[in-house]
Amino acid sequence: MENKEKIIETLQAIVTGLSQQAIGHQIQSKLFASKGYTKLAKKYAEHFEEEMDYVNKCIDRILDLGGDIKNETKQETPIYTDPIKWIKHDMQISKNGLSQLMTIINDIQGDPSTYDMLKEYYKDEEEDMFWGEAQLELIKEIGVQNWLSHQL
Repeated sequence: MENKEKIIETLQAIVTGLSQQAIGHQIQSKLFASKGYTKLAKKYAEHFEEEMDYVNKCIDRILDLGGDIKNETKQETPIYTDPIKWIKHDMQISKNGLSQLMTIINDIQGDPSTYDMLKEYYKDEEEDMFWGEAQLELIKEIGVQNWLSHQL
């Protein structure tokens, strides 16, 4: 396999970034639950679980490739009390991540196992972006207060 070290380095970057993103979703879930937005809380609790599943898959793949796992330093990220601002922020993270992920996927086509795993992750992240777009459209159609009442 070509560039095994580069693939390990890339997977480690995903582990670092995605684990932080997952924890952010867990925190947002707890925050939304405390405000009574049970549907949003459930959505982001499930999202946390999905993302940690991909983190674990990346860790397993690093180990399969003979790499070492690191628990790298993560940057501080914002927490939002306003659900709409959070959805806009999270959707932008997905858009940026999809662009980066597409580059990574194109670069690792010589490693079918990693390629398939990241392609699956791409699809999941794309669904998340589409969900955010749909929610913002729904908010425009029914109004913020109506949308918020549906999140209770």
